[in-house]
Amino acid sequence: MKGRTVCFVSDRTGLTAETLGYSLLSQFGELESHTVTMPFVSTVKDAQGVARRINDIAAADGIRPIVLSTLVDDEIRAIVRAANGFFLDFFDAFLAPLETELGRPSAHVSGFGISQVGHDPAHSARVDAINFSLANDDGSGQRDYRSAEVVLIGVSRSGKTPTSLYLAMQYGIRCANVPLVDEDFESKALPRELQSHRHKLFGLTIRPDRLQQIRQERRPGSRYASAAQIDFEVRSALELMSRHQIPNVDVTECSVEEIASRILDRMKLERHIRG
Repeated sequence: MKGRTVCFVSDRTGLTAETLGYSLLSQFGELESHTVTMPFVSTVKDAQGVARRINDIAAADGIRPIVLSTLVDDEIRAIVRAANGFFLDFFDAFLAPLETELGRPSAHVSGFGISQVGHDPAHSARVDAINFSLANDDGSGQRDYRSAEVVLIGVSRSGKTPTSLYLAMQYGIRCANVPLVDEDFESKALPRELQSHRHKLFGLTIRPDRLQQIRQERRPGSRYASAAQIDFEVRSALELMSRHQIPNVDVTECSVEEIASRILDRMKLERHIRG
């Protein structure tokens, strides 16, 4: 069976589209798929950019990509639907029948809202954890490592962000993540802001060949995606984690569910909600 590009398009993080999409794709065991996540598509301009990207993929592949969407806004969804892709929208599939059954229109609101589900403590824990993870993503924003339950470290594109958000969404765990960069490797020291939180650190590692594939998709032909740079970063990250006795896992062949489970187990983290 010929391989296909599968695009996950969302007005939020894309995790819902990915989770549902991978469940569907798993039913086609022989399908070779290349996946691309396009998150935070919240404006007409964003949607137009996504449509152009889908058209470019179709032209490059010689076959239209499969587009799995959780877009809520009708105008934004229409723009992406018009691109040269096989478009399936999860909300579109379920909202209309629910509106008919309930006899009322849906709010067509993206994101999470406490008022929509009452005062469910589990939902509150999930929302708080997601907001925390988004605010402490990629070493930017709040940098509130004191309140974090776990801090993921690793080279760029090793899966820190999706793992952080999965831990937040499924288990209500406040997870921050920080990229390891050349300065850390040259100094052979942990980033200064993390040194007092070493007991919270968990490392994500990845095989150089897989990382190069991922980075080539993001910045083809760049130093960032070069084999030499990637070999240096992966080797240096492993040495840094070993030197500071940071527990870690190779994510090359792992799903985000597996990665999260290993982190929960090895860090002895308490689930605030059940996934």
